[in-house]
Parts: sequence; C-alpha cells; structure tokens
Amino acid sequence: MNTFPDRIRSIDAFRAFTMLLMIFVNDLDGIPGTPQWLKHVAENADGLGLADTIFPAFLFIVGLSIPFAFQNRLKTGNYKLLSRIASRSLALVFIGFFHANMETYNEAATALPKPVWESLVTFSFFFIFLDYGKETSNLKRYLLQGFGIALLIAMSALYRTTDPGHTWLHFTWWGILGLIGWSYLVCALIYYYSGGHLWIQATAWIFFMMFNLDVHFGFLNFLEPVQKYVWIAGNGAMQAFTMAGVFVSVLYMRLKANNELKMLWAALILIAIILFNLGFIVRYFSGGINKTRDTPSWVLICTGISLIAYAIFIFVVDFKHKYNWFKIIEPAGTNTFTCYIVPFIFYPLYEMSNIGYPEYLSQGTGGLIKCIVFAFVMVWLTGLLDKINVRLKI
Repeated sequence: MNTFPDRIRSIDAFRAFTMLLMIFVNDLDGIPGTPQWLKHVAENADGLGLADTIFPAFLFIVGLSIPFAFQNRLKTGNYKLLSRIASRSLALVFIGFFHANMETYNEAATALPKPVWESLVTFSFFFIFLDYGKETSNLKRYLLQGFGIALLIAMSALYRTTDPGHTWLHFTWWGILGLIGWSYLVCALIYYYSGGHLWIQATAWIFFMMFNLDVHFGFLNFLEPVQKYVWIAGNGAMQAFTMAGVFVSVLYMRLKANNELKMLWAALILIAIILFNLGFIVRYFSGGINKTRDTPSWVLICTGISLIAYAIFIFVVDFKHKYNWFKIIEPAGTNTFTCYIVPFIFYPLYEMSNIGYPEYLSQGTGGLIKCIVFAFVMVWLTGLLDKINVRLKI
C-alpha cells in the first residue's frame, strides 16, 4: 500500500488561501460602499457572493485532510484514533458554543464589558488548547490548562444573555467551529469504519446531498417531531461538503498509486460541470441559491466551485511545484486553528483601546484595502506566534 505524507502541499495552499479569504470577508461584513458580490447575500435572496463560497470550501478542505491525516494514525490502534476524532470534534463544538453565545452577551447585566469578557474567554482557549510540546513538563502543562479552565468557568458564571427567555449560556446555533466539529465527527467516522473504500465515500456524499434536497422539498417533514432531538446539523449540507473532500482525497490516493493522477483533473472538472447543472436546475424548485437557508442549489454549486478551485491548486502546487507563491500565507494553511482564533483576540482588544483610524478606511475602497491588509496581518501574527511556539492544537 502506497503511503503519502501527512501534509499535502496543494491542500495546505488551498487551506491557506481559503483561511485568508475567510478573515477578509468576515472583516468586510458591515463595511459600506464595498462591492456586494464580495459579501453574503441576504437571507431571502436568490444569489451567491464570494463570502457564501468560503465556508463550503473550508468544509471541503476538512474532508480533503481526513484520509491523509488518518493513514498513519490507523497504525496507532482503534482506541487512539477514535479518541482523537471524538476529542477534536467535541473541542470544536465546545468553542463554537461559546462563540455563538458571544453574539448575545448582555453587557448591561454583567460585571464586565463585552470586549473584556470576549478577550478573557479567548485567552482561556489558548491556555486550554495550546500545543505545549514534549519539552513542557506535565506539571506546568496541567497548571496552565487548569488556569484556562478556571478562567473559562469564571467567565461562564458571569455570562448573561440578551435572548428573551434565557439568562445564561444556552444553545442558539452551533457557530462556525461547531458546524465544522459535527461535520468532521460524522465524516471522519464514516471514513474510518468504511476502511476508506472509494464507493462508500461516494455513497455517503450522495446521501448527504440527497438528504439536504429532501429536507427542502419537504420529503422529510414526517420526521419533524424528532428533529429537535436528533438531526444532522445543517440539514446535510455541511456533511455533503466534507464528504466531497473525503471522496476527492481517496480518489487522489487511488490515481496517484496507479500513476494516473492526470485523470483527476478530468474527473474533478466533469463532476463540477454536473454539479453546476444540477444546482441551477434545482435552483428554481428549492428556494434558490442561499447560504443562510442551506439550499440544495447552494450546496451543489459551491461544491462544484471547490472542485474546480482544488483542481487548480493541484496543478499549480503538486504538478508545477509553485508552492513558493503561497509562502506569505503559509501559516494560515499549516496553523489554521490559531489563525482563526487570533482575530477573536484582536477585535476586543481593539475595542478596548479606543484607537481610531481615518474615515477613509471605514468605507468604500479604503475599507476594502483595510480588510485586505487586516487579513494578511492576522496571518502574519499567526506565523509570528508559531515561531515562538505559540500554536493551538485540538
């Protein structure tokens, strides 16, 4: 059996570029006078902005990473790998839960201003999930993690919400990281228990796409009584994106082992064309293209976009070996979790500082430039933290 390195450069480059865009579009949200095609479309709109394609691409990349990450860990035994899947998934859901509750923090009813509370919660995540390394003694690690847990408990005790009918931490939605966590859990277990067979990955991918389609066509309305207790997060959309990535990586491995990797481009482009056509067909029967409502057309079209994008990265990085183009944003691809969390430190600290910036940078072209620079700065800070051995690991 052929083995591959844990890190595939085309995946790292694709992940880095997607993470950079995720920070950019998140910062761009609410900046007036900037192109609408860069932002999310409205909840009731039928359309697709650049921001609407980023999260699907990231979930697709999560799927791409699973087979390569698992190939060597399968040798460590069932218990360790299953424990790894469970711990990573629960950590993502856990952090996503707190991030979702940040949105409804009631500053007037608590002892701490919102920026202070948010920054302390984020610092607690750093203490808890920091990659301490083998050189750190167990005592020091336990003390630092214990401090992080104690800090998080204290912040939880102080929390109050603006949501009617609730006073404390509660479920609102899973948050971005929570949705990633649930999708990773389901798809990683499918890959693990299926032994990585290509046809099973394809079947699971098709199942989640059909599940999402059935939800929007009303075919699963008879399950409504149990939906509040047991359901697939995102109505199958998130899992469909991730299983698409798993399928592509398994196909990559198969073709690479047979020295037929060039066929992968044709396969990805052909599948993408099919998905684009299906997406535009169901668009008129299932609520249009809309990320907020997880419509089937959004799932199909965004999956097609991710397939084409990854085909380009495979060509540029794996075939032409042009990886140096991505060195400037490499930390976003190799230290992605830290890169995602860093803005959650910056924003509250910036709010507390009362430091302003020119009006030109708060709207229009100036605002666009500011968001681009901000995204690169967050990636640079991630790289700087990595150089001093500050990185998060789940």
